[in-house]
Amino acid sequence: MPLHINTPLLESRPLSLAAGRSIWLKMDALQPPGSFKIRGIGAACEHHAKAGKRRFVSSSGGNAGIAVAYAGRRLGMPVSVFVPETATELAKALIRQEGAEVIVHGASWQEANERAMSALDADTAFIHPFDDPLLWTGHATMIDEVVAEGLSFDAVALSVGGGGLMSGIVEGLARNSLAHIPIIAVETEGAASLADAMEAGQRVQLPAITSIATSLGARIVSERAFEVTQTQSVDSVVVSDHAAVEACLRFLDDHRVLVEPACGATLALAYSHMDALSRYNRVLMIACGGATASLAQLQAWHTA
Repeated sequence: MPLHINTPLLESRPLSLAAGRSIWLKMDALQPPGSFKIRGIGAACEHHAKAGKRRFVSSSGGNAGIAVAYAGRRLGMPVSVFVPETATELAKALIRQEGAEVIVHGASWQEANERAMSALDADTAFIHPFDDPLLWTGHATMIDEVVAEGLSFDAVALSVGGGGLMSGIVEGLARNSLAHIPIIAVETEGAASLADAMEAGQRVQLPAITSIATSLGARIVSERAFEVTQTQSVDSVVVSDHAAVEACLRFLDDHRVLVEPACGATLALAYSHMDALSRYNRVLMIACGGATASLAQLQAWHTA
């Protein structure tokens, strides 16, 4: 039995009316740890457990760390998650709630990741938050489920941080003979490392992450994610933090589900960036979720 669940596929009447076209939601915000991350991370953890590893180490300021902690608890494996100083108290509490150890190190994810790598030994598996083929294969199950339900769609909209979700969706499309379907890759201003890479024609590193959507806060996208932009049809869209937060609040009213700004960035396409969808009739949106933003925090951001 996999660690993730098959999530609902919903036609969103509110988003469809707002966007002027049919919007379908893959509701991975309803995964047990709160985000899509458990699909790939769960698959990776199960792989390493079967290979004889006895401990998991990860580096994440949020959803990936929560997913590793959840997988470790379910598999009976100890977990250590290295988080940067910018990790929220809520994120740390949710990781600890799953029984994992939290180690705070460094000003950014890169520094926390370097410290995590130094904590490995022969019995320990490192679970990367986004850059691992095991993760991509797990994330691809989203498309398997959509296809199994018989839905046809002419674009997939998703949020991009390090690029693990996009890499997985592309793999899922390919294995279901849908490689021709375009991707709409959404980022927030201040975390748009994919958009910058596409403009430059090569991967570039952002000097800093200034977006509140810290789950999208990879200063450089994975090599695989950039490769996808060279071989697939990928539309890059960058939205403001305000648009992402407002989308989260509207989505809460429309669907009674709380997501964080990293997910709100994609939802903002329907609410405020409809032009980005103008070429498509039926769009599959990945409601990727996110557990590290509270309602109070969203409201504070919205009024700031």
